Amino acid sequence: MENRNKFETLPLIPLRGLSVFPFMVLHFDVGREKSVKALEEAMLRDQHIFLTTQRDIDVDLPTIDDFYQIGTVSKIKQMLKLPGDSIRVLVEGLYRAEISSLKTTEPFFEVDVVIHHDSEHQKDVETEAMMRTVLRTFEKYVSVSSKISPEVILSVSSIDEPGRFADVISSQLVLKTEEKQQIIEAYVPKKRLEIIHEILIKEIEILEVEKQINDKVRTHINKMQKEYYLREQLKMIKKELGEENDLDDEIDDMNMQLKKLKLSKKIDEKLKKEIDRLGKMSSSSAEGNVIRNYVNWILDLPWNKQTKDTLDLKKARKILDEDHYGLKLVKERVLEYLAVRQLTKSMKGPILCLVGPPGVGKTSVAKSIARSLNRKFVRMSLGGVRDEAEIRGHRRTYIGAIPGRIINGVKEAGTKNPLFLLDEIDKLNGDFRGDPASALLEVLDPEQNKEFIDNYLEVPFDLSKVMFITTANSLSTIPRPLLDRMEVIEVSGYTEDEKINIAERYLISKQLKEHGLSSDNISISEDALRSVINHYTRESGVRELERKIATISRKAAAKIVEEKINTLRVTKRNLDKYLGVERYKYDEIYAEDQIGVVTGLAWTSVGGVTLSVEVTPMKGTGKLVLTGQLGDVMKESARAGLSYIRSVADRYEIEEDFHEKYDIHIHIPEGAIPKDGPSAGVTMATAVVSALTKRPINRYVAMTGEVTLRGRVLPIGGLKEKSLAAKRAGIKKVLIPFDNIKDLEDIPNSVKKIIEFIPVKTMDEVLEHALVNEEKKDEN
Repeated sequence: MENRNKFETLPLIPLRGLSVFPFMVLHFDVGREKSVKALEEAMLRDQHIFLTTQRDIDVDLPTIDDFYQIGTVSKIKQMLKLPGDSIRVLVEGLYRAEISSLKTTEPFFEVDVVIHHDSEHQKDVETEAMMRTVLRTFEKYVSVSSKISPEVILSVSSIDEPGRFADVISSQLVLKTEEKQQIIEAYVPKKRLEIIHEILIKEIEILEVEKQINDKVRTHINKMQKEYYLREQLKMIKKELGEENDLDDEIDDMNMQLKKLKLSKKIDEKLKKEIDRLGKMSSSSAEGNVIRNYVNWILDLPWNKQTKDTLDLKKARKILDEDHYGLKLVKERVLEYLAVRQLTKSMKGPILCLVGPPGVGKTSVAKSIARSLNRKFVRMSLGGVRDEAEIRGHRRTYIGAIPGRIINGVKEAGTKNPLFLLDEIDKLNGDFRGDPASALLEVLDPEQNKEFIDNYLEVPFDLSKVMFITTANSLSTIPRPLLDRMEVIEVSGYTEDEKINIAERYLISKQLKEHGLSSDNISISEDALRSVINHYTRESGVRELERKIATISRKAAAKIVEEKINTLRVTKRNLDKYLGVERYKYDEIYAEDQIGVVTGLAWTSVGGVTLSVEVTPMKGTGKLVLTGQLGDVMKESARAGLSYIRSVADRYEIEEDFHEKYDIHIHIPEGAIPKDGPSAGVTMATAVVSALTKRPINRYVAMTGEVTLRGRVLPIGGLKEKSLAAKRAGIKKVLIPFDNIKDLEDIPNSVKKIIEFIPVKTMDEVLEHALVNEEKKDEN
């Protein structure tokens, strides 16, 4: 009977690392979107699908050139949905087919295929002989290989059709993708049998060589076992002769160290058991080395060693003041701890979290605290840490396992009461390896950390004497349970005068020393420093200021060497020769009072800034236009302010239907910079009232606060930084929410002398102070 070829249109799935033969039943997982859709389409039709093999398994989005043109038409027997949107499918290979044309690639591959059934004519003598030869060769392959059950031979020998016989044998072989494809592409059964016979002979040769290698390895292992037995005998002989044994000496040393440590009964028994196991092993065995490392780790930990705290408050205060200017709250908290320690003689180490912008000295103050307390200092950076094992350690079952960085830090310190700095705790991340933030919950809980168990050590270690200090730039990314275990101390940015003091006391002398200069060679005037702070840096801390002083030092060093000058003086007038043109310029107040323009105050990561809110009403249909890259919160504040103005329009002689006659455009300059937050609510509302009433705003007034629909002014944050920005801009009066009165304590006296702070409860009070009265306009 002739080979029946016909055409079919079928969905296609390219398989990665798999080949399906006719009469073969197997299951595989489908996860790619196109493949899932192809499965779904096949189920809607007759459950037939065309399966072919992908040339490169690493290609995620294959095209028609990425998979073979000849494959197997299969029937879907079963589908099972798995977690994660993948599907496990059971299929049965039916017959070979070849792609004749690609119909579509979206939303799945659909192809026209030419079907190739095996010819059904009677077997000739040559084919029968070939089948017998292949069967004998396959029997030999099964006897050499341990991967195929002998029962397979019985099922294969009962098959009479040459094509099916060849396909069933092929499905049992472990072959490369190219070899499998070669068999699939052989349409003629006789040719298929020849290819399989050739592959079987080659595989038998490889398996026989593998068997020889395994026999050699087994002989070598037997030899090693024999050597171990002889070594044990030799050990006993040496013992009888009284000769020294290195392992015995090592175990004796371990037992002696263990005795000196005077550990708890539970830990002592566990360690003795491990030491006894080590004594029974060969000194060169791999497991012996694992046990040795484990025992040494435990013995090296400072179980009973601790430094004596310096309880002299005056000395501690002197050290803290020597190293850092300001940071009043941090220093007070350390001195309070010392005072309580002096009274109680025992106290758990506090867990502090220093939160503030970059460069304000959070990390460096931790070193000073350690020095003032006479404690060892250990720093661990948590930025980018994703693996829980970094904190808790790896279990001993893993090769190369070590304890976590907490235990490692304590070991390096050599005492059980060091000052442990966990830097950048807000930068922790979790992934499939675990959540380090959750692992820190036990470390930073005074009720739990007295029995901290590292995964590697598997015994409790007391961390309650450790003084933990963490640092962060923001509290928003720290998980709430972790934050709850820490005492938060906010470290705000420095004022201009504080930066001047820090530069004169610490930074200049440090940079001069690093650049081989002294105060005799170079002097920097106070005006020059103020100019550097205001016009060459924009930050809450002093890192960039220190870099600018380093730049001045380098330029000065080059000038001294080249021009043979002994002394240099840097002033505001010649500063540009060292640092170039000014990089930043702070906003200044307008020369005259403006209509629809109000000065607002905002907080950023580099400190406070002033924002000019501009409002222009235009004839229109009542649209509200907001520009200047405003965030959602700021947009909602503008809408709330506008709704309030509509409700009190008659009070300020504003047309009641202004929201129908005019479009109102609110713009905040510097449009390239994103802005968000509710604290500009009163500023935008005031600017709208000014624009609609045509009454100018007092140019010396700035404001901050959130506005409600009822016109109440709600509190805001960052008042200290905002007041410094107002001072720089020349503002004389700042309107603040009434509930922020408590924050006035944090504002430097130098600012309070220049600026009048007026607490307000309602928008009526804001407008009373901000709008210029016509009769008083000339006086102002």
